[in-house]
Amino acid sequence: MEESKLERRNKVNTPVTKNDRITVHIEDLTHDGAGVAKVDGYPLFIPGGLPNETAEIHVLKTLKNYGFAKLINIVEASPFRVKAPCPVFSECGGCQLQHMTNEGQLVWKENMVKNVLKRIGKIDAPVLPIKGMEKPWEYRNKSQIPFDLENGQVVAGFYQSKSHRIADTNTCLIQSDSADRLLRAVKEKALELDLIPYNEETRKGQLRHLVVRKARKTGEVMVVLVTKHPKLSKKDALIEFIQTIEPNVTSIIQNVNNRHTNVIFGDETNVLWGKAVIEDQIGDVRFEISARSFYQVNPEQTEVLYKQALDYAQLSGDETVIDAYCGIGTISLFLAQKAKQVLGVEIVPQAIEDAKRNAELNGFTNTYFEAGPAEEVIPKWYKEGKSADVLVVDPPRKGCDEALLNTIIEQRPSRVVYVSCNPATLARDLRILEDGGYKTVEVQPVDMFPQTTHVECVALIELK
Repeated sequence: MEESKLERRNKVNTPVTKNDRITVHIEDLTHDGAGVAKVDGYPLFIPGGLPNETAEIHVLKTLKNYGFAKLINIVEASPFRVKAPCPVFSECGGCQLQHMTNEGQLVWKENMVKNVLKRIGKIDAPVLPIKGMEKPWEYRNKSQIPFDLENGQVVAGFYQSKSHRIADTNTCLIQSDSADRLLRAVKEKALELDLIPYNEETRKGQLRHLVVRKARKTGEVMVVLVTKHPKLSKKDALIEFIQTIEPNVTSIIQNVNNRHTNVIFGDETNVLWGKAVIEDQIGDVRFEISARSFYQVNPEQTEVLYKQALDYAQLSGDETVIDAYCGIGTISLFLAQKAKQVLGVEIVPQAIEDAKRNAELNGFTNTYFEAGPAEEVIPKWYKEGKSADVLVVDPPRKGCDEALLNTIIEQRPSRVVYVSCNPATLARDLRILEDGGYKTVEVQPVDMFPQTTHVECVALIELK
């Protein structure tokens, strides 16, 4: 096989070369679930490998600082290895760890958080035992299923790893039964209902995604059809069909996305039948969720996560809390149960409108929400005399904006609660806060996404 330009450019003396077959000891996993083995300090990434396994591998590619290899034979298996129950596990990019027991996943995730905090942030705070799920399957309350047409046949499922080719399936072991039923039914009837699947290359077709949201507490189901064009030639038949397949449906929505993009939703959203929202509940707090609302996908573990955040906030009823990145107000309203006042800021205006509506739904009068960048709005609040005793942040995977971290250091709230979906950016941001006069008291990992390499954490940070 001819060498690629990248291989030629990076060609240096490495302890292994392409097409070598060697036996290695796998030490760890990458963020996307590949095994990591080292030969004289040189890392090789091996999809399918697990920590503490001895395996025979075939080297596929060597670059300057790392290489890639294929798993040929497991000489000594991990005690946590199992046969992945999903028939498309090896193709689908949705799950990375189904070939590992739940116990093994929790052990690896807890150790990964500890290692990342020390390696990236030089953080030496206690990491508590990870909080996992008793039944780590069928937990997702939201499924976003792409559709395509291959050789005249409708395919649907989830994208293959690092690809936009669909791993065709009829069921997903981590999504709801409602999503499974609708996936199979819409696949079977799509052509009959004039929902020709959209093709990203030709840009032809109509149906791009089927999005299913199911409320854990109420059982209400929302079905969202993401289409290229607003016109549905068999709209009435489509509505009747969905109602027949899913008896708990209370909301059928069409979202129109005619752009050439990988982003799922477009700007136009129309109610085809029923309500514009479904209602769910976390603890004692109710939430209305629209088609495009951000809402944690694992409701059982979300309650665990938010209770931990509330515990770390240590509220007595006299505190003012600022919630940066407040979204639709999920954490804000949890905190409002115990705080004197909660101020929420979020850059997405629609999310702020949802947060205000959710506060009203629950009868909270001690909340205030404002749209804008947190790093601009929070300093303005301080100038207006709205200072925080406790500041809560729940940023996206990229972590907190540097300007927000500087604002925290300048304004010096006595306690910061950091909710993170990315241990690496958490470690980076904790280092900045510690250098600015704070101390990380402890970190609690929560397994929000079983069968994947992702893990959430809540960190308690106090002013020195």
